[in-house]
Amino acid sequence: MSTKDFIEKDYYKVLGVPKDATEAEIKKAYRKLAREFHPDANKGNAKAEERFKEISEANDVLGDAKKRKEYDEARALFGNGGFRPGPGAGGGNFNFDLGDLFGGNTQSGGGFGGGIGDVFGGLFNRGGATGTRTQPRRGQDIESEVTLSFTEAIEGATVPLRMSSQAPCKACSGTGDKNGTPRVCPTCVGTGQVARGSGGGFSLTDPCPDCKGRGLIAEHPCLECKGSGRAKSSRTMQVRIPAGVTDGQRIRLRGKGAPGERGGPAGDLYVMVHVGEHPVFGRKGDNLTVTVPVTFAEAALGGEVRVPTLGGPAVTLKLPPGTPNGRTMRARGKGAVRKDGTRGDLLVTVEVSVPTDVSGKARDALEAYREATAGEDPRAELFEAAKGE
Repeated sequence: MSTKDFIEKDYYKVLGVPKDATEAEIKKAYRKLAREFHPDANKGNAKAEERFKEISEANDVLGDAKKRKEYDEARALFGNGGFRPGPGAGGGNFNFDLGDLFGGNTQSGGGFGGGIGDVFGGLFNRGGATGTRTQPRRGQDIESEVTLSFTEAIEGATVPLRMSSQAPCKACSGTGDKNGTPRVCPTCVGTGQVARGSGGGFSLTDPCPDCKGRGLIAEHPCLECKGSGRAKSSRTMQVRIPAGVTDGQRIRLRGKGAPGERGGPAGDLYVMVHVGEHPVFGRKGDNLTVTVPVTFAEAALGGEVRVPTLGGPAVTLKLPPGTPNGRTMRARGKGAVRKDGTRGDLLVTVEVSVPTDVSGKARDALEAYREATAGEDPRAELFEAAKGE
């Protein structure tokens, strides 16, 4: 990401959220767009792939509280034309270089300390330092998906993930030169960046067009990586998915992405989790849900009802006399695992089961019950309320 891109790109617009959007709103917008434009769902669609990269880049900044603060500060400082040189700044030929500002230039006694480069350090992955030495480059982030069963999502699971990413070329040891002796790029003098004027006295930096931001040029390009120093690499990793994850949740595993260059840190691995349905249990936040059929006699007279739990022994709940259809009871500590290690509850909804075929003694008993309660009309209040309207 160049300085120009950072200042000019509106990540809020990319995700379609307002500037005061909450963390939850940003996550929701990202998940929706990521599913729509994910390469797996748009095979061969280059525009969708580019859009997905743009969405991921925006989420990487806005989804991180620290990076979002840095981004907002930078946009406020430069996005609206801030720091324009005044009439007394060098006559009209004043060349204000953002590189000096990012590098913490204090030769003039200005006392910037670490420089405003500290504001951008986390976003450009290069801190505030500038110079002729070749800078380490952070590895790229990797996106992956995994589908878990309902039980695996509640209890946690270790799953194998096969990932493809760019890694240092094995043939040339990541140098890009088949002899292993690349030279420093003369255009950017090894920095990987070149400055260009943008009007108004500003000088912005872009990746060097000759070395593609690497700071090195291969005199004898490697046949495997064509001089880039990077090659496609596939690997299988055992990834631990924590207990209690929800459908659509995006998990970040730091340092599990593509390897960095020249001693740079590895990127991160982002795993989108999909959770299958369960034939018996449902989920509501940290609580699990289950519907338990009961007989009319159990609902009317009360009794004890055995209720299944997910992955554990059944529990017995006491049904009070006169329990109506649809009442929900709670079995504490039988739900999903929370972040602090505790568990939610199991919400048990009672469903009165009506027999479809009644005969013999059961029919006689019901006939006797109907005669005994002939004077009761459960719909009387309904008609009285209707008259009032």
